[in-house]
Amino acid sequence: MGYHARMAPSADIEWLSTQEAARRLGITTRTLYRFVDQGDLPAYRMGRVIRLQGSDVDEFIASSRIEPGTLEHLYPDTAPKG
Repeated sequence: MGYHARMAPSADIEWLSTQEAARRLGITTRTLYRFVDQGDLPAYRMGRVIRLQGSDVDEFIASSRIEPGTLEHLYPDTAPKG
């Protein structure tokens, strides 16, 4: 089985440039490159350009959702001292 039979590209894939992906995430391209380099966000080198799948970016967004009750350490205790 050849490469194309195993890895046939889907016409359904939404490919994003690094600038488009960063804009979608609301971050700088530098931060995007850091996420890619750390393995947090999959990316693909196609010749001289880097592309990301829209679905991977959406999954990254969903996995980054903050669970309620996990940020108490970021704001001061407002309960009265007694």
